[in-house]
Amino acid sequence: MKKILIILLAVVFSAPMFAQNAFDKFDGQDDVTSIIVNKKMFDLMGKVKMDASDKEAQQYLNLIKKLDNLKVFTTKSTRVENEMRAAANQYIKSSNLEELMRVNDAGRNIKILVKSGAKDTQIRELLMFIEGGGKNDDTVLMSLTGNFDLDEISLLTDKMRFPGGNELKKATKGSKGSK
Repeated sequence: MKKILIILLAVVFSAPMFAQNAFDKFDGQDDVTSIIVNKKMFDLMGKVKMDASDKEAQQYLNLIKKLDNLKVFTTKSTRVENEMRAAANQYIKSSNLEELMRVNDAGRNIKILVKSGAKDTQIRELLMFIEGGGKNDDTVLMSLTGNFDLDEISLLTDKMRFPGGNELKKATKGSKGSK
């Protein structure tokens, strides 16, 4: 019984660490472009002075304060795409993510999954995986963590213009279905 308790505690406490490191192996690879924004950067961005009358800018600042990490990895390499797919599938199975949307468009498979927060529209983690549909299309793997509302994501995609942002914006136009 003691061994089971120790194993259970190890699994519970290692899960958050796995979430932070599941895709870090793609950072620094030659065939991968990485965009990584950490909590400290979001905190600094949240302290920028904005015109109080600019409602959109204030909404953006409020969202930035709710974010912890953004990791975006893109590649055109078939080898890396296969590694990303395997890593994403393994992570999805182990992390309790709920599928928000899946699209197959012109050979490009797009999956957007979330880990819900306290409210139905509250998100603690968003994972997006876009498989390239050919040699000219990038494969994109994105992980966004924090405590934010799904409706706020389109604002982020407009301001940051990261790869896959258009697909993510389309997904957030609708509302998350009830569980």
